[in-house]
Amino acid sequence: MSKELSTREKNYSEWYNELVVKADLAEHSAVKGCMVIKPYGYAIWEKMQAALDKMFKDTGHVNAYFPLFIPKSFFSKEASHVEGFAKECAVVTHYRLKNAEDGSGVVVDETAKLDEELIVRPTSETIIWNTYRGWIQSYRDLPILVNQWANVVRWEMRTRLFLRTTEFLWQEGHTAHATAQEAIDETEKMLEIYADFAERWMAIPVIKGIKTPNERFAGAIETYCIEALMQDGKALQAGTSHFLGQNFAKAFDVKFANKEGKQDFVWASSWGVSTRLMGALVMSHSDDKGLVLPPKLAPFQVVIVPIYKGEEQLAQISEVVIKMKKAMEAKGISVKYDDRDTQRPGWKFAEYELKGVPVRIAIGGRDLENGTVEVARRDTMEKETLQQADIENKIEHLLTQIQDNLYQKARTMRESKTYTADTYEEFKRILDETPGLVMAHWDGTPETEQKIKEETKATIRCIPLNNKQEAGMCIYSGKPSTQRVVFARAY
Repeated sequence: MSKELSTREKNYSEWYNELVVKADLAEHSAVKGCMVIKPYGYAIWEKMQAALDKMFKDTGHVNAYFPLFIPKSFFSKEASHVEGFAKECAVVTHYRLKNAEDGSGVVVDETAKLDEELIVRPTSETIIWNTYRGWIQSYRDLPILVNQWANVVRWEMRTRLFLRTTEFLWQEGHTAHATAQEAIDETEKMLEIYADFAERWMAIPVIKGIKTPNERFAGAIETYCIEALMQDGKALQAGTSHFLGQNFAKAFDVKFANKEGKQDFVWASSWGVSTRLMGALVMSHSDDKGLVLPPKLAPFQVVIVPIYKGEEQLAQISEVVIKMKKAMEAKGISVKYDDRDTQRPGWKFAEYELKGVPVRIAIGGRDLENGTVEVARRDTMEKETLQQADIENKIEHLLTQIQDNLYQKARTMRESKTYTADTYEEFKRILDETPGLVMAHWDGTPETEQKIKEETKATIRCIPLNNKQEAGMCIYSGKPSTQRVVFARAY
């Protein structure tokens, strides 16, 4: 199969779709709108899971699991929540009774209507807060710091692998607190964890901010987010953390006796990231040759390819490689030795370039004589000849360099695509000609925000935390503004 891709310049969307499939990350399934995450793609997701799960547990959170099905009546209890998700819900209305008799002796299949319709989980606030009612009686029961790794369903008409599918994987944290400030602190803490993960593991710089009321999570008092910029100049929301106030506690009557013995409603947060991060990873770093993976998330960080003539030479090379592999693994470096005889070295090189393996080591007969190896790094495509001695320390250092380089490259790209607009005409020109993040004044009204979205398809991605305050005029209405906000077209 040809591994040649469309180019980003020619058709960015086509390039992305082809790369996800050709690099063996995922494919479309027989179920419309759903995907199959293939082993190589799932291995990256597992690395993400492992890193995030440790970060959650290091901050006192524990994992639990809640039902996939949610009674429809639960959604109606929180008005803005049901309104926000109504158009995306998959609803179970019937169950099937097999091999039932219809009275004529003929075996048939019949369906029976459920007493109450069930929503297939689009998010779990309602089922979890109904559960918390039985867990919480006193301030001694608080805080509850629970996370769930799960799948969710949000019915999508237009799908794209990882970025927007009907079913996707995610984690959702749901915490309960005795005071508003504790819940706000939790919300902000999780935002910092997401930002730290995006920047230190994914090598993607992000802007931390809050969403406008129009873009806020349904049922939240405040939504915090991290926003990333992709190579094509479109933004991608990479994680959200919500301060829910007492909305869900009131909807589900979750009260507790405080230290003064008085009854009060519990304060809440929820937060989540999904397999959408896989799309962000692909679009942030990859090139026209294929994936470019940051070492911290690569399924294997180093691949070793032998170049040999005959079984005897392969055995000699393998003896050297096994020692190198063990030395690198002792350093915590994941290594694959590809000694298959079914493919030529050149084919393997192209395969691992496509799959974004950070470091490729080639070793042949001449290298055996000279005590050397050829090392190629995927991020810059540079090659160098290194001595085999102390190779594990050299590769360890190289992997750190690659991780840092990918972050700096992504940061430079974002800076080059961040603009300031002072007029609506300038704003529209930037979006059409040089897409990216546009810092512009906004009058703070949802009406203006909606008009700009309708006319340009650009949304306010966030109001940055600790945003610089400056007097100005809204680009659309001309009304006074106290700060610039981040606009962009987005995935």
